Amino acid sequence: MTPFSKLPTPCYVVDTGRLRQNLETIRKIQDRTDAKIILALKGFAMFSTFPIVSEYLCGTTASSVNEARLGREEFGGEVHAYAPAYNDLDIEELAPLVQHITFNSFSQFHRFQQRLLDLNPNVSVGLRINPEYSEVATPLYDPCRPCSRLGMTLAHFEGQDLEGVEGLHFHTMCEQNSDTLERVVEAVERQFGPFLDRMKWINFGGGHHITRSDYDVERLCRIIEAFSDRHAVQVYLEPGEAIALNAGYLVSSVLDVFENGMPLAILDASATAHMPDVLEMPYRPVIQGAGDPGSKPHTIRLGGMTCLAGDEIGDYAFDHPLKVGDRLVFEDMAHYTMVKNTTFNGVRLPSIATYDPETEKTEVVRQFGYEDYRDRLS
Repeated sequence: MTPFSKLPTPCYVVDTGRLRQNLETIRKIQDRTDAKIILALKGFAMFSTFPIVSEYLCGTTASSVNEARLGREEFGGEVHAYAPAYNDLDIEELAPLVQHITFNSFSQFHRFQQRLLDLNPNVSVGLRINPEYSEVATPLYDPCRPCSRLGMTLAHFEGQDLEGVEGLHFHTMCEQNSDTLERVVEAVERQFGPFLDRMKWINFGGGHHITRSDYDVERLCRIIEAFSDRHAVQVYLEPGEAIALNAGYLVSSVLDVFENGMPLAILDASATAHMPDVLEMPYRPVIQGAGDPGSKPHTIRLGGMTCLAGDEIGDYAFDHPLKVGDRLVFEDMAHYTMVKNTTFNGVRLPSIATYDPETEKTEVVRQFGYEDYRDRLS
């Protein structure tokens, strides 16, 4: 019997042991470089794990008022905020919650700077920059794509007064290694060098796959240390995915099996509703005990229970034919799942659980029902 055999399905499960392993790696980077690494809530916001995460990280970064409030109330520590645009109500609500706020444009900066400081004189204000350099292969995730709405290019700085600006923020990466960061930093310094020495802090953004097995941590440390020495600034990094990388699962059950040109299985987990990056990135998630099509005796196509024709997870091979009631465990399902899932078709959201590898015990921390679907509507 596996540790997940009695969980309700579908169910996200976070392995707290693996979570700590990731955080230990990040702690070593902070201790060596004096960089501050904060959790990007857009990637991972399972607040029942925040007592663990907050042992290692000094705060969170938010892309909305709701995320900022979650960071303040459930995590504590520093709260940073960035969004492509704010409205008046956003500023009113963010001001008492945040220590740092980054504006996406000079027009937003000039519109809200004074009101923000009136509400919170201690807030540190930054600007997002676009160095017009990235190595992101998927256009959907490329912040430096042509005509990007994210951040300001060097041309936008011409003739601007930076009085009141204490930091610069760039984010040009997605699931990449430190060699990419090194080239990004070179582009930032080449274009924005005259402004860097005037700042108190520089935020290197997210997209750093720090906890991946082949990530060059030593190189990252050298980049941070050299940059800090050259510019005498506090460096921040704000990974989301790296915090929970390979620390979570999605446990699903087979609802039906039939044939239409090939064997098909319908699961109680949906690609579009429960793991949307499978379709958006796209990528093929790993399933425990399964392999590539043809690598084992029985190949079958897995799909979700929604009416979307393309709600398909992919073709997988198994040692034995799947049958109704079988459980499948999808790996690396902690990040960009809970934060992006939907109730499309009214399907129930997966339960959320933790797994402690030391005791081999699971705990269901949240289950969802009709009210969660209804209360999103009117």
